[in-house]
Amino acid sequence: MNYSKSFVRFNWITLVLIYLVVVAGSFVRITGSGMGCPDWPKCFGQWIPPTNADQLPSDYKEKYTEGRENKVIKFSKLLNALGMESTAKKLQNDPDLLKEEDFNATRTWTEYINRLFGFLAGNAMLLAFFWMLLFYRKRKLLLLAGFNLVLMAFQAWFGSIVVATNLVPWTITVHMLLALVIIGLQIYLIRSVSPAMKSSLKLPKWTLYLLWICFGITIYQMFLGTQVREAIDELTRMDYGRESWTEMLGMPFYIHRSFSWLVLVLLTVMAWKNERGEKLLVIRILYAVLALELLSGVLLAYANMPGLVQTSHLIFATILFGIMAMCVIRGKSATQVT
Repeated sequence: MNYSKSFVRFNWITLVLIYLVVVAGSFVRITGSGMGCPDWPKCFGQWIPPTNADQLPSDYKEKYTEGRENKVIKFSKLLNALGMESTAKKLQNDPDLLKEEDFNATRTWTEYINRLFGFLAGNAMLLAFFWMLLFYRKRKLLLLAGFNLVLMAFQAWFGSIVVATNLVPWTITVHMLLALVIIGLQIYLIRSVSPAMKSSLKLPKWTLYLLWICFGITIYQMFLGTQVREAIDELTRMDYGRESWTEMLGMPFYIHRSFSWLVLVLLTVMAWKNERGEKLLVIRILYAVLALELLSGVLLAYANMPGLVQTSHLIFATILFGIMAMCVIRGKSATQVT
């Protein structure tokens, strides 16, 4: 089936919007703006958030604390139903969940912009789904696009849980992993509708194997990276300085660091062989993005760099994930392609 250039281009735009949600979410994290809007989907009960505390009622803290308490209770019931009784009990007995922050216009609007990108990405996915339903009706892609749309809606709902639980660490990790699944599915959709992407990417068998290994490690790396970041946040709250982070972070940090160098070695071998043979542009791009991602990681671990480096580290990691996802989806062994 032939898809229009407009439809293909629109799906690429949707992917960019999804990436912007990830970037905005990271910026929210480094600026501590996650609680900038205490309610969801509105912000302080308004579609356009306030710019000054004078625009809020005097009892706004009590009001939103009560709303959060109700959400925590409902979420705890869900966790109990899923057999996660200890986690549910911990949430219900955590007094920090009921502490409302003072109004901060900068943080409020930072979180609001993050939600705006989420709104744009979600509606773009919805429009793409109806576009496909009305004009193409290919069952497999409709089911995939519909499933990804449901995931995006779930991600938005789960975002409200992240807010309600005051950014409980494990919820942030789940939020991030869901974003990767959504990105991966959108890339698969683009591959299926774009004429330029439908053809297989002919790779030597050893390159394809290395790509799959690196792809798997990268996914695990992003999971570990989120865990390490959460641990650092906790150490910061406990007033531990940067000089003591490494010894306090434990095994996840060392695995994360070691696997980073493993991916570098594997991609170095891949890049070296590529330059001696096929000279594929995608391998060169992968290597360049990995180099930038590792550099930002080193700056995070060993230098007192500004918070924007954290966002850069996540951006390069998600771009690396996206390129690898496209490669493994399109990749075929050159010996299998006639």
